[in-house]
Amino acid sequence: QVQLVESGGGLVQAGGSLRLSCAASGLTFSAYGMGWFRQAPGKEREFVAAISWSGGRTYYAEFVKGRFTISRDNAKNTVYLQMNSLKAEDTAVYYCAAYGGRIKVIEDKEYHFWGQGTQVTVSS
Repeated sequence: QVQLVESGGGLVQAGGSLRLSCAASGLTFSAYGMGWFRQAPGKEREFVAAISWSGGRTYYAEFVKGRFTISRDNAKNTVYLQMNSLKAEDTAVYYCAAYGGRIKVIEDKEYHFWGQGTQVTVSS
């Protein structure tokens, strides 16, 4: 079955960096676009970034532009989220997700598969 496994979360001070990874199995990774979402306590899940199947197109939420970078390595079936200049408000559980075809990438309900999430905590 399809599995998406996130890693790389943790505790970091404000201004620091983390790189999240999401390893995929059970699907033809190179045929799927990938996205990152996050959910903070008491808040709805929100879109962070997405990347097309080839890596040729990337999309970002306004609040992470210039700080976060999404990338993928189709040979390793892995998508990454490099997070720099972290802020306390970036604290959340971060999820990766996979989508097929053309979708509105900011809409979480359009994604087909989800990981279990990894906690990111930024201390101020």
